[in-house]
This record gives sequence, C-alpha cells and structure tokens, in this order.
Amino acid sequence: MNFQEPIGGLIERIASALERLAPLPPRKPDFNQGHTFVWQAEPEVFLPVANPNRVPLPLLKGIDRMRDVLFDNTVRFAKGLPANNALLWGARGMGKSSLVKAVHAAVGREVDGKAGDLKLVEIHREDIGTLPRCLTHLRETEGKRFILFCDDLSFEARDTSYKSLKAVLEGGIEGRPEHVLFYATSNRRHLMPREMLENERSTAITPSEAVEEKVSLSDRFGLWIGFHNCSQDVYLDMVRGYAEYYRLSIANDELEQQALAWAVARGARSGRVAFQYIQDLAGRLGVRLDGESGR
Repeated sequence: MNFQEPIGGLIERIASALERLAPLPPRKPDFNQGHTFVWQAEPEVFLPVANPNRVPLPLLKGIDRMRDVLFDNTVRFAKGLPANNALLWGARGMGKSSLVKAVHAAVGREVDGKAGDLKLVEIHREDIGTLPRCLTHLRETEGKRFILFCDDLSFEARDTSYKSLKAVLEGGIEGRPEHVLFYATSNRRHLMPREMLENERSTAITPSEAVEEKVSLSDRFGLWIGFHNCSQDVYLDMVRGYAEYYRLSIANDELEQQALAWAVARGARSGRVAFQYIQDLAGRLGVRLDGESGR
C-alpha cells in the first residue's frame, strides 16, 4: 500500500473494489425469447431453451385418459379460466414429464393461435426453496401465462423445503398468481417415501397429525393423475408408433420380437424402454432420429 497516497484516492479505490465484489442486480426477465425456460436461482435468471426435449403429443401411447385430463386443464388455464395445479405420479418411464411438455406445446399452438402467451418454466427440485423468489418475477410479468414445472419432485427426511411449496400452492398470504399454474411429476403419490411417513407415525406424540403435515402437500394439487405400468400390447403400440414416426424400415414381426426381447432384458415395459429400443434400432439401421424425441 502506498502510504503517501491521498486519503481521497484510497477511499475511491476501496469503493471501486467493493462495487466489483457486489452481486449484480437480477436481470429483468425477457419472456419474448422463447416458449420454454429454466429458472436459475443463482444468479436469478430465466434461461430460454431453444430446442426443448419433447415428443409430439400423438406419439404418447397408452395414456389417453391422462392426456385428455391434463390437456383440458391446460386449455382452460390458457384461456384465463379456472384450472388446477396438477401432480402426475406413478410408474417410471410412462411419459409423465413428456406429457407435460407435449401438452404445453400442443395447447400453445391450438388455443387462439397465441403460442407466445403460454410459457413453460422448469424449476429444478433442488431449487424448490427459491420458489417464492421465482414467483416474485412471474408475478410482475403481465400479458403472459406460465406453467411452472418441476420434474421428479420428492422430499426426504429432514427436508423442510416442502413447507415453502405448500404455502405457494395454497394457504400463503400472497398465494399463487392467477396467471401461474404448477405442474409436478413424481414416482410417489404423496411426494414422501413410505418409510418416512411410517416413521413420523411411529415416533410422533400425535401420529395422525404428523402424517397429515406430510400428506397435506399432495392435497394442494387439485389434479392427481396416476400412471401405471403398461401391458405388452400397449408397449408394442408405443414401439410401432415410434418406428412409423421415424420411418424405420423393419418388418412388423421382427420389430415386435426384438422389442419384446429388449423389454425382457431390461426387466420392464414402459414408454422409456420403448424409445430406448427405438434408439438402438435406429443406430443399427443407420438412421438419425431428428426432431423432437425422448420421454
């Protein structure tokens, strides 16, 4: 340090250094950059997704009832009518997250042609604690409607972030903005592992109240849409749908035989397993799977 430096110059240098260390103010979201975004908590920003990973709605086979329920709910929301938060729960690989993304795209194209007005914003499970800050930005955005989406949502023991989600969904003094809807997927119906609920029941002074505290989170979703393991016929229907869509040249008997062998090797039948087989088949045939894909 130069002890001969005037005190004014020293103070100015210290102030400049502090300004460089100070966090940048949050950028005002620009939701005209696209239709799909990811919420980033640090620093706070909504990152546009240029090429979202999704499949066309007609390719999601074996989940017609679930598709219709979620589609109708989303159409009502896009039109400014009352709609429910939705929890899609159940079997792995049956298209829960794919359905959310496909429905968003389909509704955005079909409702009055206003695709730019309906946005899908994904929030990662580990950022659920920042949900109130995310909603603060969305609350201040006018002229657009938002589906806030969390994939594979669940909570473990000693995880208290679910309390923030409860307040946001229903019961908080501010609550959920009218132009924001919350969709979540989970393998667990009540978002908690069974052993966690049973432990609460066995150790609490008032077991029923302890379990109510945990289970009441899923109660705040107006729609519960259950997904179950698919039959062999539905699985083969998924495989044939993918093969036709991607124009894979293979005899139907051979396609089914290979697809069933693939499922046996994996020990499961689901939409995810069907698409993984299609990826393998396309690779062996030398065909690129261009466009929207994945479950």
